[in-house]
Amino acid sequence: MRYQITGKHIDIGDALQVHVKTELGTVLDKYSQRPTDATVIFSKSAHEYVCETIVHLSSGLNAAAKGHATEIYAAFEACAEKMDKQLRRYKRRLKDHHRDRSEPVEHFGAASYILAQEVDSGGEEPESLQPIIVAEMETKIPSLSVGEAVMQMELAGAPVLVFRNEKKDGVNVVYRREDGNIGWIDP
Repeated sequence: MRYQITGKHIDIGDALQVHVKTELGTVLDKYSQRPTDATVIFSKSAHEYVCETIVHLSSGLNAAAKGHATEIYAAFEACAEKMDKQLRRYKRRLKDHHRDRSEPVEHFGAASYILAQEVDSGGEEPESLQPIIVAEMETKIPSLSVGEAVMQMELAGAPVLVFRNEKKDGVNVVYRREDGNIGWIDP
């Protein structure tokens, strides 16, 4: 397994890197036998340290967790605890989906755009209804079942996930509703 441990504007010592590899490796070995790589990013926000971890699993799913604390080791421990809880919670579902899936999740390329925010200039109509494109990137859309898409969205902590439905071969969307339930758009 590959680890990428970095700090944003802070120095990460060798002792912390060894601690992260050991502890995160223990958590991952306990619940998911085949992680491919993990990215751990430490940063400082005011008086707190923040630890963000993203683990890519061989099944194509991503698990993400974030921890805050006044000390850097405590921030990592909080993050590792959340990762442990997530993977424990979804252990059965991960295993069931992995048994049904003989090959890794297939991804399809798509264009992703960032649009400029419309600035209201005293209630005047904009000159054009065409949005201004600020950035254009390549993104990947996974081919998943609806259950896998919901699980992927929850593991990643994302509010929405666009995916290609394996059964119907069309693009679908799952999202977290304001009432806490999950919405599914199937055109």
